[in-house]
Amino acid sequence: MASIGPDPIRGSVDEHGRLVRADPPLARLQKAAGSRLGAVLAVPQLADIARLARQLGVTLSRPVLAATDTANLDLWVRAEPSGDGVELAIESWIERSLKGARWPFAEDAELGAVTLTPDLTTDPELRLLTLVPTTAKLLGTTPAEAIGQPLTRLLELQPAADGALPLLTGVALRRSFEGQVATARSSGAELRVAGEPRLTADGNFAGLHCQLTTLDPTAAERGAGSFDALLREPLDLIMGEAERIADKAEGPLRSDYAAYASDIAGAAKHLLDVLQGMSREVVGDSSKPKRIDLAKLALEAAGLVQAQANEANVTLELDGLTSLVALGLPPHVTQIVVNLIGNAIRHSPAKGSVRITATASAMANVTVADQGPGVAPADAERIFDRFEQVEPRGIGAGLGLAISRRLARQMGGDIGLESKAGEGARFTLSLPRA
Repeated sequence: MASIGPDPIRGSVDEHGRLVRADPPLARLQKAAGSRLGAVLAVPQLADIARLARQLGVTLSRPVLAATDTANLDLWVRAEPSGDGVELAIESWIERSLKGARWPFAEDAELGAVTLTPDLTTDPELRLLTLVPTTAKLLGTTPAEAIGQPLTRLLELQPAADGALPLLTGVALRRSFEGQVATARSSGAELRVAGEPRLTADGNFAGLHCQLTTLDPTAAERGAGSFDALLREPLDLIMGEAERIADKAEGPLRSDYAAYASDIAGAAKHLLDVLQGMSREVVGDSSKPKRIDLAKLALEAAGLVQAQANEANVTLELDGLTSLVALGLPPHVTQIVVNLIGNAIRHSPAKGSVRITATASAMANVTVADQGPGVAPADAERIFDRFEQVEPRGIGAGLGLAISRRLARQMGGDIGLESKAGEGARFTLSLPRA
């Protein structure tokens, strides 16, 4: 693993998107992408951030993933409009050796020359290009009927416990995925989908290779228990890499990046704890609510979403009791409060605030209040139903509040809502007092 620094690697992009000046590493990356200095910037992710910065007229900073023939690149790029063009400064450049594909889709140099046939292949719009007959039978169709149809017309994708859809995440991030549970719309077969993206020579998304396996009748019970097997490896990798970055093991690093890495490591640890707790619950763990400090857990939850609040220019304010003993399960409580605060941040205006207050009455309570548009009375109960949202479709999965209320009630508590349209919303987690 190599890191280039500490000085930024710089380049200039003109109004036509051409890379007209570049430090040697960036020039080599441009050449590896099949272009040259003076030609259009050929690294799609860098070209996108340069174009967006020029169109918006503002400086942008964000992570970029790229690759050469010998390494994957993790970059942190700042794009600053300058005259009619854009100045690029790559402030972090980390090279990681290539790892073998996790799925046996060995491709020749020509796109699509696959030596081990996948169960199905799609184009960039996820329409089927190929489908093996045995898989077609499993789906309740034939290759002739299915070719050209959208994948989602054949499969109903089921969200994971956190609302994510691994297949769509894989498409968005151009990476392999596994563990996508789906139901065949025609046959009703319960399936698990795994795959990886097909990429063109210049790195553009060209579709998916997928493998399908059936779930046996007991798979639903094992599914939650398999969180460890499915997620421990990637989460351990995230935590390890983030901790190394935070420790500046890769070389000199800006202090705020090290702080971001610490936040990432902490969030990954929390996510693993939550998923493991949920898996134990689903497969019949008899854990009972225990004495917890609800105020302390609310403070920890606020820390986990502080970076999200900073990004949205929203202030988190903590008020009320600093210690509040209740009965609950720490992973569930943290998940609920993180979700409530995250929702409040998303609905708060820039420069607004979210207040987290711990109070004691007949129950132990944590209230999360925002300054957003509020919730209309007609929507006050509906938003706790699965897949129901007040915000426009496509923003969030609609699972957070449903899961949060279910977990609260399993601990002997509940989640309540007080709101008027235009006056913000107050969500309160209530748990039995110890």
